[in-house]
Amino acid sequence: MRKVYLDRTELTGAINVFLKDTEIILAGTTIFSMSIYDRNEEYQKYANNYDIQFIFDDYIPRLEFYTVPHVDIMAKDSKGGFIGTVGQQCDLESDAPICYINKDLECLIISENGGDFLRNIESWQDNLKPYDNITVYRSKAEAKMELEFIDLSEIGIDEGNL
Repeated sequence: MRKVYLDRTELTGAINVFLKDTEIILAGTTIFSMSIYDRNEEYQKYANNYDIQFIFDDYIPRLEFYTVPHVDIMAKDSKGGFIGTVGQQCDLESDAPICYINKDLECLIISENGGDFLRNIESWQDNLKPYDNITVYRSKAEAKMELEFIDLSEIGIDEGNL
């Protein structure tokens, strides 16, 4: 079966694409930021006690990497790493794995899902294991040199209206 990749970083809405005999894989790295009005003592506790700095709208970091499959970043740490949900928008109540991408662009698994992550939050850094299910590229251009991406305009979809 043919594999093609759909860049999630350029989509602002929902889309469903079907191509016969083709597996479509969402790709790219996005940021899940929260409103500054949601910032509270609980989030500060995560930063102070566990080195997990959730991302808020007043300080959105610039990502200098591109992931396959898609990773939605929700937090960072003081070592220059990022924490995110694999394959879907951040939701700590979902079954999606939680990963860590360090400053050297190595991807590690923190937990199999958000619930497990929260239950073991005090030891998340001790639970990191190599994770081969994500490829981290330095850019989308680098990924495009190895992978085939869907051009939505070729199938009649205007990405600007999504």
